[in-house]
Amino acid sequence: MMRMLILVALAAALPLAPAGAQSIAPTILADGTILDVIATGETTRVPDLATIRAGVVTQAPTAAAALAENARRMSSVLAALKKAGVLPRDMMTTAATLSPQYRYADNQPPAITGYQATNMVSIRFRDVAASGPVLDVLVAQGANQIEGPTLSLAQPDAAMDDARTDAVKRARERAMLYARAADLTVSRIVSISEAGDQSTAPEPMMYARAKDASASTTIVPGESRVTATLSVRFLLK
Repeated sequence: MMRMLILVALAAALPLAPAGAQSIAPTILADGTILDVIATGETTRVPDLATIRAGVVTQAPTAAAALAENARRMSSVLAALKKAGVLPRDMMTTAATLSPQYRYADNQPPAITGYQATNMVSIRFRDVAASGPVLDVLVAQGANQIEGPTLSLAQPDAAMDDARTDAVKRARERAMLYARAADLTVSRIVSISEAGDQSTAPEPMMYARAKDASASTTIVPGESRVTATLSVRFLLK
């Protein structure tokens, strides 16, 4: 009787499993051979967006004079962009600075000789071919600093999906190659994971300046190479 009471007391002291608790079962591996394949798929697209940074840099003896001249010339640049059909949503100011200019001499403190004002705007062209002639217009209206163009895709996700599809196709073809060599067959895909080095970087483009005033700058877009890298695990039997 004493032994039964002890057992009952021990049972009461033990914590009960909460309702709905799930038991953890060991993972059971499938009867087969696991094959991991890393494949890179690709596709190409012609860039349909061009982004150019253009602006005005002016210098004057005083800060007010530098800003005033800069504002005057920048107004002409913005008016030229509007006249060329560039929408307000495709223009964005990226820099507006004013800085003193110094003269340095031995054993003397720096002396301010004037001021430099800079105003830069980023311009997005939805017609790549139209960006070249607009550059010439900007220079004619006072722009003296131009960077670009940077070419990109308006719909990169669609191109990336094509590259992913190609990567899966390449991975399956490689798995079938290994399976044949090992006298096995591809049963199914166990898992797919995407690497973090997907790329939609454009190939180098041509940017040709006009040789005379009657010709215009030409932008040649070329092709963008879009890649996607996947890690695919196959089950071979």
